[in-house]
Amino acid sequence: MKLGDVSLVVNNAAIINGAGPWQDPEQWRRVMEVNFWAALTVQQMFVPQLLSQATPSAIVNLGSKEGITTPPGNAAYSVSKAALRVLTEQMAHELREQIGSKVTAHLLIPGYTFTPMNSPGMTADTPKPDPMWTADQVAESLIAGMTANDFYILCEDNEVTRGLDEKRIQWSADDLILNRPALSRWHPDYKEQFRAFIGTEAATATSNSN
Repeated sequence: MKLGDVSLVVNNAAIINGAGPWQDPEQWRRVMEVNFWAALTVQQMFVPQLLSQATPSAIVNLGSKEGITTPPGNAAYSVSKAALRVLTEQMAHELREQIGSKVTAHLLIPGYTFTPMNSPGMTADTPKPDPMWTADQVAESLIAGMTANDFYILCEDNEVTRGLDEKRIQWSADDLILNRPALSRWHPDYKEQFRAFIGTEAATATSNSN
């Protein structure tokens, strides 16, 4: 298939139904095929085209906060999104080293968004729950982030502030630095320490536990 110049490639294929760390190998394969291998295949198809054309372009992979803080309960999904994050970081570095800013890579990290993935069975008439952002709001954040040349485009929603997201991410990174137990945010011995760490930001957190 012959294409003209391509300005933007967005990898947005994903499924959320996953499996636990030692369960359901077939479902693990399905999640990784859709969430990771499909995105890698699209990159392999389009990046040579983007490199060959004279006009600037960008490729965006849709990550997840679950690929950064990796909450318990859906290991396959978290692993797939963590893999996609690392892939996108590697791609951004390689593109920058080879050709500067002619082709850029970006990781879009949505918050709690009103989509069929988060609201199974939704229709055009389904009212949006108050905590969720619309897909349009996520798209607006993507445009703003790309205009600012951001690599990590971290979206908020109506129940989790950017400040709370940043503290959750920092806590997860500090598990390794401070040699705490894995996923200490959900460890009963660290419950009060985590609550103190997030401080006033805790008031904004409701059901979304990413």
